[in-house]
Amino acid sequence: MTQNPPTDTAQAPRSPDPAASAPPDPQPDAGSGDALEQALKAAQHELEALKDQFLRAKAEADNVRRRAEEESAKARKFALESMAQELLPVKDSLEAALADSSGSIEALKKGVELTLGQLRGAFERSRIQEVAPAVGERFDPTRHQAIASVPSEQPANTVVTVLQKGYVLAERTLRPALVTVAAASTGSGT
Repeated sequence: MTQNPPTDTAQAPRSPDPAASAPPDPQPDAGSGDALEQALKAAQHELEALKDQFLRAKAEADNVRRRAEEESAKARKFALESMAQELLPVKDSLEAALADSSGSIEALKKGVELTLGQLRGAFERSRIQEVAPAVGERFDPTRHQAIASVPSEQPANTVVTVLQKGYVLAERTLRPALVTVAAASTGSGT
């Protein structure tokens, strides 16, 4: 086998260029040195400005986080304050009813009705709603608690009687309504 000579003509050895091998000039041109110094100073000023902006933004974020934590702590601490304020007049009315020595059943009944009205108003303002399903309403396990299943002419799994009202607070069940439900008919076979 014969080898062909290399066909690469890209680089042929050259003689060294005296200018290329000379050491760099220790004193660069005075104009380019000033330009480099000014560019460096400008970059340092920009860095300081960005650092200042970053520190300010970080401090603001820390302040927002701290304020949010304080508000959250206050909200937890005083969550019941508005409800308590709503119930104070109800307590006052009950105490006034107990202090009444007139002995009139009608006056006592009227006072209890007014007090119940105050309590309903307090519940409404606090977003507490009654859960009192109607007879025949479909059983809802998220709002009702079935304590018995009884034979009935109604469709299966519908409310037959309400034994105790339930309550919800802003769509969250505080206490389910106690109900009896219609049992599924077993059907008669012949």
